[in-house]
Amino acid sequence: MNTARLARKFKELQQARPLPLAVLANLDAWLRVELTYTSNAIEGNTLTRAETAIVLEKGLTIAGKPLKDHLEASNHAAAYDWIKTLVKKKPHDIDGSVILKVHGMVLKGIDDENAGHYRRVPVRIAGSSALMPNAAKVPALMQAFAGWLAGKPKLHPAELAAQAHYRLVTIHPFSDGNGRTARLLMNLVLIQSGYPPAIIRTQDRAFYINSLEQAQTGGALDDFEELIGKAVERSLDLYLKALHEEEAPVRLDARQGKLLKIGELAKQAGESVPTIRFWVKEGLIDVARRTRAGYQLFDKTMLARAKHIRALQEKRLSLEEVRKKLATD
Repeated sequence: MNTARLARKFKELQQARPLPLAVLANLDAWLRVELTYTSNAIEGNTLTRAETAIVLEKGLTIAGKPLKDHLEASNHAAAYDWIKTLVKKKPHDIDGSVILKVHGMVLKGIDDENAGHYRRVPVRIAGSSALMPNAAKVPALMQAFAGWLAGKPKLHPAELAAQAHYRLVTIHPFSDGNGRTARLLMNLVLIQSGYPPAIIRTQDRAFYINSLEQAQTGGALDDFEELIGKAVERSLDLYLKALHEEEAPVRLDARQGKLLKIGELAKQAGESVPTIRFWVKEGLIDVARRTRAGYQLFDKTMLARAKHIRALQEKRLSLEEVRKKLATD
């Protein structure tokens, strides 16, 4: 993690504060949707970015989508709104009650029996060899975790946010909702430190999960910290760009530009349709939305992504190396 570069960009942002209210409002509205969409998508939520915006901004339901997916969207946005009310506090003020409150909001109406309560059963992460602590140890581990935060670790805010995230998911204190709660905690640490929240992109999902498992099974935390550092830097760049242009990014949906069918994307990228399907399956290419008939549609930024993937593969990079490169670019 290049903390020196993060510090330089943070200093530039600090010098520009207070930011224009219109810029802040637009950025916050965009981040609220984007953070909700990406965090839930990592866990398998089927709402697209555009559908998430409709649920949050218009309060409408999406035909054919599960009620659980709608609740996950509204719950995450509510939890994000709540952690922003704690902006005047500091990371060392975060204790177990804060984390339980966030978790309770994440699972509200989905699993009310377990929402806001530590797990009482053993858990395993599907597809992972990492072993989670015995449920009986969770309260003590969470107390120690809060004590670690209260001790004001001498870390850069991005490092502190990454380690807080890692430590929480490694304790795995809840029966469900650990990842979403950890990402909200990570962003609470960042905003209390004056940084903008960080987005773990959907295309980084596999690298994100693998880097966590790598550390949880005795490997280094470096890859995970590098991923979080890049996410923090993208958010700093987002704010600085919006400040310089006096406008926030605009969400892409079907009304803002023609989405490409998989055949169109393949043709324009010079690839076969099976290749694009494989890259989608591996999380290298993002699906912008799906039609009611189940057809995948892609925004035009995926054309450049496909060409970038091909260029990396021509350098004889393995699939995992390509995934890592995309995650850190």
